[in-house]
Amino acid sequence: MGALVLTGPMFERLKQKYPSATIYVLCSDQNIAALDLMDVVDAEHVITVRIGSLGALATDTVRAVRRMRAIAFDAVLDLELFARVSAVLAALSGAPIRVGFHRFTQEGLYRGDAINRPVLYNPHQHIAEQFVTLADAIGSTDMPAAKRLLQTAPPRLSPLRLRPGELESARDALYRRHPSIAGRPLVFVCPGAGLIPIRAWPIASFAKVARAFVDQGYAVAIVGTAADRALAQTIQHACPGEHCVDLTGYTETVRSIVVLLHLGALLITNDGGTGHMAALTPISSIVLFGPETPVLYGSLSPRAINLHKPLSCSPCLTAYNHRQSPCDGNNVCLQTISPEEVLAAAGTLIGDLIGRGQVVG
Repeated sequence: MGALVLTGPMFERLKQKYPSATIYVLCSDQNIAALDLMDVVDAEHVITVRIGSLGALATDTVRAVRRMRAIAFDAVLDLELFARVSAVLAALSGAPIRVGFHRFTQEGLYRGDAINRPVLYNPHQHIAEQFVTLADAIGSTDMPAAKRLLQTAPPRLSPLRLRPGELESARDALYRRHPSIAGRPLVFVCPGAGLIPIRAWPIASFAKVARAFVDQGYAVAIVGTAADRALAQTIQHACPGEHCVDLTGYTETVRSIVVLLHLGALLITNDGGTGHMAALTPISSIVLFGPETPVLYGSLSPRAINLHKPLSCSPCLTAYNHRQSPCDGNNVCLQTISPEEVLAAAGTLIGDLIGRGQVVG
């Protein structure tokens, strides 16, 4: 879902270049929530494929192909890096123009010849810029397609459009459930790493930083899925008093966590969807990178600091190895980011005494 958020600038480019075009999106049912946040296409123009079972996948794929061919698209943009199934769907769509990433002279990653506007995947360029390149490739006759000059300023994301009373309702619900944190500036920490555990900053480091914030008068809220509850308990154990609360599993939808982030001064998170979705809000954020690089996947928020140590083996998760790291699990790239460095970055973003980098324990 984080990568889908980064397609925002691409949609803006499409609307600028083709203002009369009707845009559709084909995505998995798991990604609809992130797409809803962006408000880039009408709901009736979203084609979904369930991926929970082989039967559902097959049924929905046939249905999706039939609908695409009935619509008769002029062009299809394949946003996957090297997944073959999306290239097959692009070919089956019947669109005469099919844009996507291509391996060219690189070994492996073969996807056939379904793409007829091949774009060179560039591991040294932010993926949001590369998605914009896909939009420009529709009318390109270059080889590879769309040899465009990049802007000096990074692309930006449009903020979430809040519904009337939505923020006030979220604030009231939070402080009604946790009155002990009301009146204190709020810091969110997100210690979970989802399906890629190697992307996790050590939980002991999260705990030390949370303790430092509580000692300086902040409230700390731990966010994540219900599966992250044990991590939250470890952080809470390090923070005396009632000013560190567990919000893992608290939000029922992706939208509700993004609305909740509007209430905080700072988010500290591992590389992942939460950091990207925070860029849709006014919150400042610190995103911790190790196995992947912020050059490709850094937060697009102007209020974010992407922390990364240049180890000889980092980044080890790439499109070229299908994000299968050779690491033995000893993620030194993240372990070498100290709590003091995170606190110093926090001081740069939100000031106050926390920038002194004091750590207890």
